[in-house]
Amino acid sequence: MLAAQRDHQKIAVEVKSFISPSNVSDFHTALGQFLNYRDALEMIEPDRRLYLAVRVPIYESFFQRRFIVAALGRYQLRLMIYDVQQEVIVQWL
Repeated sequence: MLAAQRDHQKIAVEVKSFISPSNVSDFHTALGQFLNYRDALEMIEPDRRLYLAVRVPIYESFFQRRFIVAALGRYQLRLMIYDVQQEVIVQWL
């Protein structure tokens, strides 16, 4: 997890690669970790917002599935979409 600042807002970013054979399994792990980290941050730094960082190809394919979109909304996950080759953040959600 990385601590940073976006504009004037304190953030933390959990970067996930989704490189195992099962994106679903990777998502389950990422979701569990995200929820645990968010709970911990609320206790120690309640003004810091947590984001899950994923690569563009994973976001454009796997993260567009209905059950993933529903989970993102249900658990209020914030996403940071990044391009590995260009080394840039493409989108904040």
